[in-house]
Amino acid sequence: MDIKQLTEEMNRFVRSKGWYDEDSKPPQTPRNLAISLALEAAEILEHFQWREDAKDKEELSSELADVALYLLELASVTGIDLEEAILKKLKMNKTREWDVEESNVERPKSPDV
Repeated sequence: MDIKQLTEEMNRFVRSKGWYDEDSKPPQTPRNLAISLALEAAEILEHFQWREDAKDKEELSSELADVALYLLELASVTGIDLEEAILKKLKMNKTREWDVEESNVERPKSPDV
């Protein structure tokens, strides 16, 4: 399934719940979706709190799916072609350089070392 098909499936689900209706209790506005996206993304951090690997990959998978669904919906509601935006960003990132030496991030050692 590609991004457009996933978006269509997500929209069918949201419509079936009545969440696109004007009187919906959880109105699907860009602001509300952006907040929900950020909250779900923060839940991913819980899986790595005090550890390097996720304790439960099935739960992590579910949280990642929540993030992806909110991202698809936010893009849909705002009229952004997410596939096009991603490809454009990847193209732009190919021209950028990151100074790894100045980064304060410590990377875990590879198990092969």
